[in-house]
Amino acid sequence: MTENLSAVERALRTAAPYALLDTVRENLVRLYGAPWVELQLADYSLTVLQRVTDLPHTTRPVPVHASAPGRAFGSQQPFTETGPDGRPAVLHLPVTVRGDRLGVLSLGLDGVRLTPQRQEELREIAEVLGHHLVVAERDTDLYLQARRKNRLTLAAEMQWQLLPARACAREEYAIGAQLEPAYAIRGDNFDWSATEDRLTLTITNGMGEGIDASLLTNLAVNALRNARRAGVDIADQAALADQAVYGQYGGEAYVSVLLLEFHLDTGLVEIVDAGSPRLLRLRDGAVRHVPFEAQLPLGLADGTPYRAQRARVERGDRLVFVSDGVHAAASASGEEYGAAGLPRAIQETRLLPAAEVPRAILTSLAAHRGDDARDDALVVCLDWNGRHPAPADAPPA
Repeated sequence: MTENLSAVERALRTAAPYALLDTVRENLVRLYGAPWVELQLADYSLTVLQRVTDLPHTTRPVPVHASAPGRAFGSQQPFTETGPDGRPAVLHLPVTVRGDRLGVLSLGLDGVRLTPQRQEELREIAEVLGHHLVVAERDTDLYLQARRKNRLTLAAEMQWQLLPARACAREEYAIGAQLEPAYAIRGDNFDWSATEDRLTLTITNGMGEGIDASLLTNLAVNALRNARRAGVDIADQAALADQAVYGQYGGEAYVSVLLLEFHLDTGLVEIVDAGSPRLLRLRDGAVRHVPFEAQLPLGLADGTPYRAQRARVERGDRLVFVSDGVHAAASASGEEYGAAGLPRAIQETRLLPAAEVPRAILTSLAAHRGDDARDDALVVCLDWNGRHPAPADAPPA
């Protein structure tokens, strides 16, 4: 770690949660001579970047797909913006934490001697800032407010606070996920957790509307987490969550869940399919719907037993999970998006990184169904890299 990077990291560790930007700004001015520094965070819909200020909504947002900061955000690489004289004028740096794209740190370059070493130092400073932002959100609303171009509904507030992140990357896999309508989501949710040798992923859809759907999903997700953290297998995780939902609602409400546990060293996957979420797989250029043994949704009946199926993923597989608000969404002519539109969108986004795929598919979905958004829409993309070739005794997914 360079001396400048160490100095900034020490300053951020002791800064007040709401003063992280001020701390970074002071240090970049002092250490690098940057005349100005700004932080822009991605909004909940991942369509704009919004400047962090003392009060929310005081500056106009910048579009992600048609701006210089958006170039850095999309490519996840530093982007230098030139001035009228053709010289470097602004450096935009992605602010990302373990694959989760938070925003962009921008600084003026007037008087800054930007060598490759300095640019790398500044890129690392932006990354360190991202880690401190994630921790600071426990103690201040400033960064959450900066992400909002509109007011969230109460149900959406509850759902977003329940999520792990919107992306995650490790050597074995990369995940990207997105919910729509971002500011009014109700019952759809996703969750993941990893250990040294396992990745558990859940796609959840609570029935109902508004607060009722959000409360139901909150109960189911936390019941699944409670069971997972008790160390039981995924079939028992589903059974315990089923008991929690049935105990609260007596069969009058249920939750659809697709629960998967990936063995990182072999590619073996254990699956419990308890409802409507679907999986499509892109392998060797072909998109295929992967069906599983359908079991009852959580909470529909008392004491439902659940069984885990076994399958296998291969290196290079792209798995796209969608809720019924995606695959069952109909066009004006009545054609379901899952019939042809979704496989086509998966093909068209095959060169995008996993973190960008959900937003692109949801944009395609919006064009398919028009303004008739009757249901939540959830897309999760998982790119599988694996560690070793999978053993021959596990059937392919």
